Amino acid sequence: MQRILGIGLKAPYYIPYPYSLIPYFLIFALVKKHKVIGLMSGTSLDGLDIACCEFTLRGSGWHYRILAAETIAYDKQTRKRLSGLDKAGALELTQSHAWFGHFSGAETRKFIRRHKLNPRLVVSHGHTVFHQPRQGFTLQIGNGAALAAEAGLPVVCDLRSLDVALGGQGAPLVPIGDRLLFSGYDACLNLGGFANISYEQRGRRIAFDICPVNLVLNFLSAKRGRPFDRDGALAAKGSVDLDLLRKLEALPFYSQRPPKSLGKEWVDQAIMPLLDRSSSSIEDQLRTFSEHIALRIAAAIDSRFGRPARVLATGGGVYNGLLIALAREKCKAALVIPDRLTIEFKEALIFAFLGLLRWRGEINTLRSVTGARCDSTGGAIYLPGK
Repeated sequence: MQRILGIGLKAPYYIPYPYSLIPYFLIFALVKKHKVIGLMSGTSLDGLDIACCEFTLRGSGWHYRILAAETIAYDKQTRKRLSGLDKAGALELTQSHAWFGHFSGAETRKFIRRHKLNPRLVVSHGHTVFHQPRQGFTLQIGNGAALAAEAGLPVVCDLRSLDVALGGQGAPLVPIGDRLLFSGYDACLNLGGFANISYEQRGRRIAFDICPVNLVLNFLSAKRGRPFDRDGALAAKGSVDLDLLRKLEALPFYSQRPPKSLGKEWVDQAIMPLLDRSSSSIEDQLRTFSEHIALRIAAAIDSRFGRPARVLATGGGVYNGLLIALAREKCKAALVIPDRLTIEFKEALIFAFLGLLRWRGEINTLRSVTGARCDSTGGAIYLPGK
């Protein structure tokens, strides 16, 4: 191992690579402007988000630009494969880990060529199959070695595992990006497969998962032959089932104090049985669950601010007009909806930023958010072949 001190890295930084590869690290330590690609595959299974982001370090802090971004939509076969991995055997899971790494790397390479980009680093969140921090494990597939081999660039991946090993939730991870890139807002709300929020409280960043969103809404919409409920049109045809709503609101998770996070397993165990036992129509279930989401958002925001707050709202859920109308009706905060690129690619942007911090040897995971024993610099690094 070689030890490199200084060059802007925090603490002694050990790099188990030969001297010929050290320039990779020197570039990111000394240069103030970085082009990084972020990859995100969410639990709602819409597709692979790819964003090439430029980060600039100035005296006032970090600044960003999204240079190009796309969502590579998953076909029916890919969605089926990814959605069933939590029930797969060891061989199929291992094969899928390699396959998704190659898939992500190949799509990244094509994206770079299409947009004539010259990024220095790829950062992949991977696709979550298991997330059970209380049991001491989390798994996001997408083999980093396969990704680096396909993309031909250094890769940072597996960003959650270290925090879980340190006793944390391993989620949410985006709050340090919210703090350093979106400090102009009182809070940041993401409406994706799950809703999560982050904000400053007495000098500490607090964040937690609020409730499921698109993971459940898309599941219900599929029963009507639609991949999602466009603008909440199906839900708008339904009525609130007060008995189902009461049962949803009474779930113990909602009374727990942060740090806390959710995974698909919790939805399967806590939410799906309530929907299965309900005699309401799909439209009524969609309307009821939309009401539930809005109530949970209001509870997460209004109880924490003594004045009306400005909350940045991003993620695919902001395109659900009914859901946003319900949230604004119940919440005292002003929900600010930004430009399309920020709405759709904020998570990919922030994961790119987390990988950049990892590469620079700087903290990218906050114990105040996850409940771990300490702050940490999470992520595995893979370098491409010569």
